[in-house]
Amino acid sequence: MMSEPATRFGTVAFAGKPNAGKSTLLNALVGEKLAIVSPKPQSTRTPVLGLITQERCQLLLVDPPGLLEPAGMLQESMMDSAVGALGEADVILYLHPVVDGPAPPLESLAPVSRSRSQPVATVLTKADLLPEDARPVCTSPTFLVSATTGKGLPAVLEWCRSQSPPGEFRYDPDDIGTQHLRFFVAELVRESAYEILDQELPYSVAVLVDEFREGQKPVYIRVVLYVERESQKGMVIGKHGATIKAIGAASRRKVEGLIGERVFLDLWVKVLAKWRKSPEKLRMFGMPVTANTEKRN
Repeated sequence: MMSEPATRFGTVAFAGKPNAGKSTLLNALVGEKLAIVSPKPQSTRTPVLGLITQERCQLLLVDPPGLLEPAGMLQESMMDSAVGALGEADVILYLHPVVDGPAPPLESLAPVSRSRSQPVATVLTKADLLPEDARPVCTSPTFLVSATTGKGLPAVLEWCRSQSPPGEFRYDPDDIGTQHLRFFVAELVRESAYEILDQELPYSVAVLVDEFREGQKPVYIRVVLYVERESQKGMVIGKHGATIKAIGAASRRKVEGLIGERVFLDLWVKVLAKWRKSPEKLRMFGMPVTANTEKRN
């Protein structure tokens, strides 16, 4: 009889269409808000990494962009990032909103290469949107969950732990994420921009933290919001600066909640023409751009 390994380490990648609930599930499993959440689709541009360390097992949760039919270099980069995360994972959670009916095959959404035959579980999300008597009965490896109520989450974690390979922990057990604080600050500012700006404008906004002074009180953080055209810059700033002030106020509350200190958030808006179509500019924002992506565009 084989003995239980001393410790396990597993990389768990989320897969699903935009707005399948991946970011909401990551936040619920980790117990902290790491990934931005927006009703606007395609809000996740680069993978967000969360950590859970429990019961001699450490899970690295990877929330990549949603699987979509790409249009343009930005979406090509997002798709490459999502497919790459699935190829590198030990375990895959395929998310699909239960209110949208049966989940199509994962392979129908993307050319996913699973050369290592990773175990895949189907996670039917947003169970709280259905009445109790209308919810399907699921058996492993299909799970019915609600990130809002917590329904089904322990079973998903237990399955991920059971499918993770033996291995030593790679991160401090007390950590809940692996990315630098600057990354999360930029994401929170971008989330606020998504909340406040109308319609398509948020998709033209990219965010970088330009300066982060932790040694002073309040903490000084300078953030630049980049847009593609001068007219967009005016819309982000708003009449008498009202829009950028609103984005700043919403962002500051979130950032202060994240770092637990008072923050002076200094927001700037700059034009970076056609950044969504430039490999160099996409890389500046942390987006992966492969040689194949450049050829396709």
